[in-house]
Amino acid sequence: MLDYIKGMDISTLLEVEENGGKFYDHGKEGDLLDILKAYDTNYVRLRLWNDPYSEDGKPYGAGTNDLEKTIILAKRAKKAGMKILLDYHYSDFWADPGKQNVPKAWRGMNAEELTQAVYDYTVETLNVLKEEGVLPDMVQVGNEITNGLLWPYGLKPEYDNIAKFVSSGIRAVKSVSKDIVIMIHLDNGGNHEMYVDWFDNYCKRGEDFDVIGLSYYPFWHGSMKQLCDNMNDIAIRYDKQLVIAEVSMGHTMEDYGKYEKLEPSERKGYATRAELVAKIEHPMTIEGQVQFMKDFLKCVEEVPENRGRGFFYWEPAWIPVPGVHWATWAALEYTREAGPLGNEWANQALFDYDGNALPALEVIRDYESLA
Repeated sequence: MLDYIKGMDISTLLEVEENGGKFYDHGKEGDLLDILKAYDTNYVRLRLWNDPYSEDGKPYGAGTNDLEKTIILAKRAKKAGMKILLDYHYSDFWADPGKQNVPKAWRGMNAEELTQAVYDYTVETLNVLKEEGVLPDMVQVGNEITNGLLWPYGLKPEYDNIAKFVSSGIRAVKSVSKDIVIMIHLDNGGNHEMYVDWFDNYCKRGEDFDVIGLSYYPFWHGSMKQLCDNMNDIAIRYDKQLVIAEVSMGHTMEDYGKYEKLEPSERKGYATRAELVAKIEHPMTIEGQVQFMKDFLKCVEEVPENRGRGFFYWEPAWIPVPGVHWATWAALEYTREAGPLGNEWANQALFDYDGNALPALEVIRDYESLA
């Protein structure tokens, strides 16, 4: 059984630091990893994009998480005594239920060629990480693959191809190290029907794995009760350990435009629009974030047979600093999405807009798993 995970996704950290972001705990400036370690963080999650640059070399932003940056962050995490979850997107930029773009280098490949490309790329990158002394402890084969991956061949309901692609990644991980824990990650953690449909189809076809990863954002993914009910069922139904691979909750609805220093037409603004926040159970305040974390940790704890094995808070340190965007214009050409730019997540971090640690970190530090 996995040790209980108190994890943080810190994938944008290098860009935040390079653009002047600083972090403080009770008024004292410190390295983010040291601060998180003091609050009992024992794992980091790092996303990996195949080639997050335009064909003329312009970075895509949001961390521009290529292999080189992943190695830098992984070494810092290992030095701090933390384990690593490596999050393969199998894309050059964001992959999620709304988009799963084939990497530029894989365009034109058929399903069989893509299956081999997943295997080769996974083996190659893991071997580099191994040589650098930062082989991950856990690997996600795909990111939020609710609607599949490597579209259009792996677009749900093409479960045969979805299983081929995911299974190829799993075999690749196992070929490098049989000790690496393997996760399959979907979003919408409160949607029980979707999880049952997806894993029923996958488990008929695909390679075995260790952990079901879920995303849970209360403003998108249903009530806390729906999350708990889903976890309680699927843990036993599929005989798996569960980890919340992404979770966050806002601490304010105060605007942070003055920190980003963008024109209003250039700013994306926060994801937690007022009409979404009005429907959730906890207020987006510092106290609401604290209570959310208490209730959330209780939900994970109560999964039967101690199968709820922890969480990764999503981007707790993505504070609003000029120059750190969810996407650059070059990235938007790749994803075929509209702008504008900016940070849409700053009000959900575990640090305030000035980089001060928030009380929800104390909830995480003081929580002790019963297992």
